[in-house]
Amino acid sequence: MTATPSSSAVRALSLEYKSLQEEPVEGFRVKLLNEDNLFEWEVAIFGPPDTLYQGGYFKAHMKFPPDYPYSPPSIRFLTKVWHPNVYENGDLCISILHPPVDDPQSGELPCERWNPTQNVRTILLSVISLLNEPNTYSPANVDASVMYRRWRDSHGKDNEYPNIIRRQAQAAKAEAEKEGIIVPLTLEEYCIKAKTKPTGQEPQLDMTDFYDDDYDLDTEDDDNASVESDGDDSGNGES
Repeated sequence: MTATPSSSAVRALSLEYKSLQEEPVEGFRVKLLNEDNLFEWEVAIFGPPDTLYQGGYFKAHMKFPPDYPYSPPSIRFLTKVWHPNVYENGDLCISILHPPVDDPQSGELPCERWNPTQNVRTILLSVISLLNEPNTYSPANVDASVMYRRWRDSHGKDNEYPNIIRRQAQAAKAEAEKEGIIVPLTLEEYCIKAKTKPTGQEPQLDMTDFYDDDYDLDTEDDDNASVESDGDDSGNGES
């Protein structure tokens, strides 16, 4: 039985999606898998220039729980990604998406895990960071982790790991071109945003009502009705 999404989850995702359309995260495209479902997104990651992933276009699905943002979403890559922190089935393993429980065996601190102040924007930025700096202490793909460490410790002399990544990036770029998507190859192209606020600041979301499940979505209508009913009290200019 599927849990019913909370009203706070619907509001949070609505505002976050709108924010990401108006102020995109550099290197990402996001869209809903179905316009009627806010809880499943398609995320596409452009490989950052001057990295092994340059030219790549990696698709993933992001699925949100019905009690978001109390619980973290999950991310599964659809494009093949050879990486220490990506399972064979494409599931991404990253601390920020793990529930904030105390698990000494994981090697993660509770503060490194999910908390409700995180959002899609911080998740996407963390994914880019993880691509370039894998966590090899608790790898999801042991073979990729061993290969990555061998390449890192050889100071670039062992090319098996980077060669696999570059082949995957080129294959992903070819798929993107079939879809008519232009993949940024330079830093200038990568950093272009759809809109830029004059202050240069990231958009701030109003988190005030996100966690109140009893919030009445028709509050504004109720307030208007109240004003009309009090219209005869001409002696009260202010409440």
